[in-house]
Amino acid sequence: MEILRLPDVKRVLGHRADASVYNAIRAGLFTTGVAIGQRAKGWPDYEAQAIATARVAGKTDADIRELVTALHAKRTEVFEVVTQ
Repeated sequence: MEILRLPDVKRVLGHRADASVYNAIRAGLFTTGVAIGQRAKGWPDYEAQAIATARVAGKTDADIRELVTALHAKRTEVFEVVTQ
């Protein structure tokens, strides 16, 4: 798994502005970042790819919100598998 910084996330999603990503997060249409430092956030590459793929597939905002919820839940599952 690769952790993407904001410029890479914008490239994957096709956004031009940082605010577009943060607006999507507030709207529940993108996952929240994970702390990778005191003042730095990043996103797992598979999350950005999954959301971009859903957009290309024509999924609705409601579908994408469900996907975001599932991706957040997967973070916990991945952690539990790694720590066992």
